Amino acid sequence: MAVDYAVIVAYLAGMLAMGWWGMRRAKSKSEFLVAGRRLGPGMYSGTMAAIVLGGASTIGGVGLGYQYGLSGAWMVFTIGLGLLALSVFFSARIARLKVYTVSEMLDLRYGGRAGIISGVVMWAYTLMLAVTSTIAYATIFDVLFDVNRTVAIVLGGTIVVAYSTLGGMWSITLTDMVQFVVKTIGVLLLLLPIAVVKAGGFGEMKAQLPTEYFDPLGIGGETIFTYVLIYTFGMLIGQDIWQRVFTARSDRTARWGGTVAGTYCLVYAIAGAVIGTAAKVMYPDLASPDSAFATIVKDELPVGVRGLVLAAALAAVMSTSSGALIACATVANNDIWSRIRGVVGRGAGGEGPHEEVDEVKGNRAFILIMGIGVILIAIALNDVVEALTVAYNLLVGGLLVPIIGGLLWRRGTAAGALSAVCVGGLAVIGLMGHYGILANQPIYYGLLASLTVYVVVSLATPPTDAAVLAAWRERLAGNPARPAFEDGTPAPDPAEPTDVLNRRTG
Repeated sequence: MAVDYAVIVAYLAGMLAMGWWGMRRAKSKSEFLVAGRRLGPGMYSGTMAAIVLGGASTIGGVGLGYQYGLSGAWMVFTIGLGLLALSVFFSARIARLKVYTVSEMLDLRYGGRAGIISGVVMWAYTLMLAVTSTIAYATIFDVLFDVNRTVAIVLGGTIVVAYSTLGGMWSITLTDMVQFVVKTIGVLLLLLPIAVVKAGGFGEMKAQLPTEYFDPLGIGGETIFTYVLIYTFGMLIGQDIWQRVFTARSDRTARWGGTVAGTYCLVYAIAGAVIGTAAKVMYPDLASPDSAFATIVKDELPVGVRGLVLAAALAAVMSTSSGALIACATVANNDIWSRIRGVVGRGAGGEGPHEEVDEVKGNRAFILIMGIGVILIAIALNDVVEALTVAYNLLVGGLLVPIIGGLLWRRGTAAGALSAVCVGGLAVIGLMGHYGILANQPIYYGLLASLTVYVVVSLATPPTDAAVLAAWRERLAGNPARPAFEDGTPAPDPAEPTDVLNRRTG
């Protein structure tokens, strides 16, 4: 195992080195949170694929293949479909808005009254996503170093928090690119063919396993439909995904780079299911399907290759964890704390929008604080699946309708959006309490309640102000209308670097 350890240690050291390098580039809010909005197609595709293909997609995808056969690909497949839909239909418009968070988009669309409640919902989602990704370190480090769960979570979480805090999105982008390459080599080019060969080939796999293992719909139509609602729609509205869209340097990059990443996800989904199916042939009586990945890696791969594949699993977890962490911190700082600080500042005679703040330092502090919180919650929490289900149910049930409605339906209003967020979120929480967290009914009925309330309240209230809609259309067209302070001076463009803003605002 010495060679395997060397591979893993070199990989982890490289992640920290890139965090340090990224710190030297992240000199403004735009650089720190969205990599200066200048990623080209290659880096954009790699980092987008890395953020959506985490530990659940790798370890969990193989586990579903072990349990259901080829139809186990559907969970990751629906993630790929969601990324394709986002890239083809919405990414160009999202990138042109030049905002930092989903809640800022809602403020622009509905007139500044929808942000803080949606920010709280989005913060809860990104927090739980970061927590579940951090918990996954326990599985990988247990295989690598035979350490207990708490030590594994602290070790993996500390490395991600360190490089994310140092360089923000630049560090995360650079590490994501390495993680994307490592995952491609480790899972697609090494583990996939080795697993199939060790299982005796596809002919032997078909001979050894029941026919339903090769039925594309074997996992069940209701399960597939639920995956579509949660993961496909979740890809359309998650802050962690949108924040990557904001890094694109052009509409074309967002559209075509995202399409490439989505297609890659579809291939990755099938690969995970095939690996899991092969593992079922080799190890028919594993105690847990989720142990299939670690078992086949530990027992079947040669020295060195094993270390690279385990590094690939670690890369999958780290990419999702770091993306969720910076999204969580961005929402906490920009959508929640900044609004609270603004209210308190005005009440205390503060300077309001003219007050100079070191925004990079502030966002860096929030990543550190959120990262420590994520590690502590991950240590205390045991059930990953339930936590992830709660996160996606809240996201889709509370925010899908007002976000997509705002993009597609002119008649949607702020009152309708706020009602949809509150009713959808509360309905999901109540129904999870009644039917159980893992039941399908909460997301079905919660989404229906959110849609009904959004339409009814929007039609029953006055239309959105024409000036707000005009400014919204300008932003969608890539020509942001600059708002003004109360004294008539133009307000700063949120996309400009901090040093430029300070010169403009004195």
